[in-house]
Amino acid sequence: MKNFKNGNTQINISIPSAWKTQLENIARMESVDRGRTITFLDLMREAIQEKFQLEDVLNE
Repeated sequence: MKNFKNGNTQINISIPSAWKTQLENIARMESVDRGRTITFLDLMREAIQEKFQLEDVLNE
């Protein structure tokens, strides 16, 4: 895993193709609702943060 200067770590995971397609579709709808671009990776980050009640360190 690579550590970036901003404190982030990059990881590689595999998910079923069907999940990726579904997440991309949800991300498109969320982008419209939120008025900004949301990616399927953003959705995954948000879900992990919410599920495990992790503190928000993106804005620090």
